[in-house]
Amino acid sequence: MQAENGNKVETLVFRVSEENFDAVLDKAAAIIRSGGTVAFPTETVYGLGADGLNPNAVLKIFEAKERPPGNPLSLLVHSREDLGKVARNIPEKAFRLMDAFWPGPLTIVLEKNDIVPAITSGNLQSIGVRMPDHKIPLELVKRAGTPLAAPSANLSGKPSPSLASHVIADLTDRIDAIIDGGKLS
Repeated sequence: MQAENGNKVETLVFRVSEENFDAVLDKAAAIIRSGGTVAFPTETVYGLGADGLNPNAVLKIFEAKERPPGNPLSLLVHSREDLGKVARNIPEKAFRLMDAFWPGPLTIVLEKNDIVPAITSGNLQSIGVRMPDHKIPLELVKRAGTPLAAPSANLSGKPSPSLASHVIADLTDRIDAIIDGGKLS
């Protein structure tokens, strides 16, 4: 991926620990707010996040992953209250599923609000939404102040990454930052 000035993006890698957690998450959230892309661990695989309500930021995900446009992305939220930003006409059974399985790796497909760009939803009238059960993406969404479009952090068609080194191999110079949270189980 090329930056606006024609140069490759220099990917920052942050090894997160208890001692630097706040500083790393604040830097990563600032990157998201500025329209950048950040890879991070989740409870399942490493994800690649960008502001899901910013079509230019979402386009960077497709470019970095070499993913064909038109494939819908899901959104990560920090809380059920965040749903009102991205979804409408939420059925009661969806709330029951959230009560039972959120936070966790359950994506619920809902009718999207108009604020969700067509590129994020793959031109569909629905959007997949989930609340991850991992401290890093939850805090990143909260600190960025926006839902994150967040597919897996790998080149399209390659295995989903369970180590930051996999993300580094696939996406260095294609994304702005990687939060190395260690090996995922």
